[in-house]
Amino acid sequence: MGLKLKNVLPMFVFLLLASTAKAQSAALDVTSAKYGGKPDSDITQALEKAWTDACASTAPSKIVVPKGTFKFVGTTFKGPCKAAIEFQLQGTLQAPADGSQLPKDDTWIGFDHVDGLTLSGGGTFDGQGALSWKNNDCNKNRQCKSKHINLRFHFLTNSKILDVTSKDSKNFHVNLLKCEKVEINGFTVSAPKESMNTDGIHIGRSTGINITDTTIGTGDDCISIGDGTKDLTVTNVTCGPGHGIAIGSLGRYPEEEPVSGINIKKCTLTNTTNGVRIKTWPASPKDGTASDIHFEDITMVNVGNPILIDQEYCPWNECKKGVPSKVKISNVSFKNIKGTCTDPVAVKLACAPGLPCENVELSDIDIKYTGDKGPITSVCSNVKPTINRVAQALACATGTAAA
Repeated sequence: MGLKLKNVLPMFVFLLLASTAKAQSAALDVTSAKYGGKPDSDITQALEKAWTDACASTAPSKIVVPKGTFKFVGTTFKGPCKAAIEFQLQGTLQAPADGSQLPKDDTWIGFDHVDGLTLSGGGTFDGQGALSWKNNDCNKNRQCKSKHINLRFHFLTNSKILDVTSKDSKNFHVNLLKCEKVEINGFTVSAPKESMNTDGIHIGRSTGINITDTTIGTGDDCISIGDGTKDLTVTNVTCGPGHGIAIGSLGRYPEEEPVSGINIKKCTLTNTTNGVRIKTWPASPKDGTASDIHFEDITMVNVGNPILIDQEYCPWNECKKGVPSKVKISNVSFKNIKGTCTDPVAVKLACAPGLPCENVELSDIDIKYTGDKGPITSVCSNVKPTINRVAQALACATGTAAA
């Protein structure tokens, strides 16, 4: 009897562990009988129920939206949760095209206070933003109502966004705020150049963000980097159409935080209005800093303004242009930047009067002008860059002011 029990117990433990492992790995399919989601219908409630179950689970879980097209009114998936969650979107989620039924705030889909999120599956978040772009007057009316952002991540930590697409957002495609240690890989942003205010990925007050192997085509900055961003790496990103890759704008608001440790490398920009740039507002209400910013191994194809520091950034004439920016820019390098431009001013470093840019380097710059508005040139003010292997026309020989 004792021998039989001795033999049975290990088998019982094995079956129990196997059963537990199976339960842990079971996917929460929103189209299952439990959740009731169906293609071509609104699955908002189904997804919310699946998130509630996943968030309460003490074991890692996976939410699955299978292939097909699903309507989704929108929500913010909130943590903290008890274990890691994979949100696997295989199909397409569609927002209401006319903006009806969307959440009252400007977020279509949000993830808030989640640790260990993986967003994956190869699917598409379709914001159906065309009607919003046509009715968007924010270029001339600063009191305009903010449109909905496709994906907003607040207080996300130790997370991954892999191989999914954001399409035709009504506003920014992705906004990361106060996130830490987030990887974005194989991500795609798809929108036409006429889509207004649709930054591909905007990052603010976040640390340790890594963006790799990503393709962004949109109507505004492909990547925009706001105040408080630190230790950001961007590698192998293709941008176009769009406005380029930008630090800023900075210096508009009084409570902004320093920007530092930005590395942009091995990127290609095609038919964009700008290349790589740093932009700050004049008449900043408070001192600020932007430092340790490096652009390296960048290819430009028919880019308007390839290399730009603009400390007189003033869209809509909403600033006092005669009052200098108070954002101090230092330790900036532009290395191995090559290609073609459509504006004769290929390099423009316009730093703030009384607050010159410091430790700026231009090395291995080889840009050809494809237009007919005169010879290629560079214009610099309030900066004395270090120049290495740069043609005279691009070496800030014109209009360089002493610091």
